[in-house]
Amino acid sequence: MSTAVDRIAKALLYEGYMLYPYRPSAIKNQQRFNFGVLYPCSYSRAQDELEPWFTRTECLVTGSVLTSLEVRVRFLHLCDRTIQRLTEDGLFQPVDRLEVAGQVFQSWQEAVEEEIILPVANLQSLAQIPLEWPCLIAGKITEEPIVDEASGTVGKILRTRRELRLSLRVTAKLLSDSVSKVSARVENLTDLAASLSTREAALLHSPVSTHTLLGVQGGEFVSLLETPEELVPFARDCISVGCYPVLAGDRDTHDTVLSSPIILYDYPEVASESDGDLFDSTEIDEILSLRIMTLTDEEKREVRNADDRTRRILERTENLPQEQLLKLHGVLRGLRPSESDLR
Repeated sequence: MSTAVDRIAKALLYEGYMLYPYRPSAIKNQQRFNFGVLYPCSYSRAQDELEPWFTRTECLVTGSVLTSLEVRVRFLHLCDRTIQRLTEDGLFQPVDRLEVAGQVFQSWQEAVEEEIILPVANLQSLAQIPLEWPCLIAGKITEEPIVDEASGTVGKILRTRRELRLSLRVTAKLLSDSVSKVSARVENLTDLAASLSTREAALLHSPVSTHTLLGVQGGEFVSLLETPEELVPFARDCISVGCYPVLAGDRDTHDTVLSSPIILYDYPEVASESDGDLFDSTEIDEILSLRIMTLTDEEKREVRNADDRTRRILERTENLPQEQLLKLHGVLRGLRPSESDLR
């Protein structure tokens, strides 16, 4: 996968991860919002499937039956970070926040990047026998002590990731001698107890910001946005659910498709002027950078202590050179003649 594809995929992975003003105490960060959430099937069906439990990508490939297909699925695995204070009785008690020597520790949800890479298979074999791939993402619990230099251990950080049980299915359908439709489906089959039926509980058992990357060798993907006229009838047969597959990478090639829960155009890219991800639903970099600069010292302290990723946003913005900030204001990409000039 090219650097350009990896950069746009990483930006999509963290869209909505934390919204401005990047403080856990902010109201809009109290309820997590993410694109591409796949809830446990049992939870989704209890909600009359108003919340999705699967995603399906369908797209066209031109080539031969020996054309090979590679599929990768990426998502965030939420991690519940609980702050616990050491009491006089020697017990650990959960608290929303704990301040130690001027540093604030807050309960919050972190995230771990996950990637599933399926075996490469050719279209002929996928047309005959679909690739079924059950996947278990193990849960994990870790502890990190919170230490005060003056009094020793005063608390701990408890990080908990729940188990995920996913199922991936890849198929191919030969539409003509040179055209095939490929389908990649991701399902969340995680067992969720009835007692954990709230949205907040279900999120911890769900892949978040789920997107699929497809690559071919010995063939090419077909744009579903600018489909050649002779392939339009085949393109109409491609029905994706919860995602929008587009061509990605080098514009001179057609070997990669990025299927994202966010609507994109073919060959999406991060603006070269952007100095880094800001997570806030593709908000304008300049506006967010200026707003971050206006945060109070207390607000900045909360941002800095909230999460490593938000800390990097704050530090990057505070150290942003003036000339770089000016570049964020706007840039002229190119000119084209107006219709009046063509008359």
